[in-house]
Amino acid sequence: MASTAEGGRQELFLDDLSVGQKFTSGTHTLDAAQIVAFAREFDPQGFHLDDATAKDTLFEGLAASGWHTAAITMKLNVQSGLPFKGGIVGAGGDIRWPRPTRPGDVLHVESEVLEVTPSRTRPDRGIATVRSETRNQKGDVVQVLVAKLVLPRRPASG
Repeated sequence: MASTAEGGRQELFLDDLSVGQKFTSGTHTLDAAQIVAFAREFDPQGFHLDDATAKDTLFEGLAASGWHTAAITMKLNVQSGLPFKGGIVGAGGDIRWPRPTRPGDVLHVESEVLEVTPSRTRPDRGIATVRSETRNQKGDVVQVLVAKLVLPRRPASG
């Protein structure tokens, strides 16, 4: 049985997961000011900073940094998407941004468990491979993240 975190949210151990299990997060609305503020701090390229400059690039308009989309994805998964015991602890993965994230996009994350592997050397934990697609309000996928996540196993009752 899953444990309950503060606020009543069920936290899942590795043992609670199964291949094909799905999770959907809440939403985050992105505006131009957020895109520019993130870019100024972390990815100061013209197509993230100024719409006029961005029009003459392959983005053809202001686009959020992929790292901004990744940060929003993490926030959504932590707050409402992946209720994993011990938090979301990454052990590697693969990330793609098939479409740009734009001002006005309302993002949410749809995740699916692809693999559940108990550790052979550390019986208290294992790896869950999870595919998370970040989608906008039209259903377009703006990010695909396949991550290997370290999760604790249910303690042996004794």
